[in-house]
Amino acid sequence: MKRKATAVWKGSGKEGNGHLTTQSTVLNKTQYSFNSRFAEGVGTNPEELIAAAHSGCFTMKLSFVLNEAGFTADELTTDCSITFENGVITESVLTLTAKVPGITPEKFQAAAADAKENCPISKLLNTKITLNATLA
Repeated sequence: MKRKATAVWKGSGKEGNGHLTTQSTVLNKTQYSFNSRFAEGVGTNPEELIAAAHSGCFTMKLSFVLNEAGFTADELTTDCSITFENGVITESVLTLTAKVPGITPEKFQAAAADAKENCPISKLLNTKITLNATLA
């Protein structure tokens, strides 16, 4: 399986702007710029998209890990915060709140740790990954 996205940029790095389109067209000429990346401008940015990818991938992987252990989550909610400093992504922090009937705290933490280590985006990122997991 392959997935595709396209970036188009016009102008200089600081004054220019661009747009992103994904294969699914969920992003369709979605604006990004210096201001949306390094300030509070309108549009998206690569780090925000990495945060979305990491939270989504981790959460889905955790669902599979829980299913393999005989549990089905009522709800898994994961926030992801990407830290971008001096041109480098230095950390991804996953904050999970989960409702999983019948699971012990120990089994839950083990499943969450497994998902953190083995989701494809975690494996892709070359940075510190922190997980804060809470059973609700």
